Amino acid sequence: MTVGTQMQQAIAGIQSAAATMKTFALETQDKQAKKQFQQIAQQLDSVLQTLQQRQQYIEQQEPQYKQQ
Repeated sequence: MTVGTQMQQAIAGIQSAAATMKTFALETQDKQAKKQFQQIAQQLDSVLQTLQQRQQYIEQQEPQYKQQ
């Protein structure tokens, strides 16, 4: 498995987790839980941006890792 493939899998996993937290935030009636789910989703979105930037860097430095 290439670094590019591994990075794409990591990104997909983070996207899925963020979407789940956003869904939980929408579905819960508990205000404290809603706030926590929203905070977790924001943190995951931040991590996602970092990973996507890293993926772009890898693709620029090592074209063979670029996803086709």
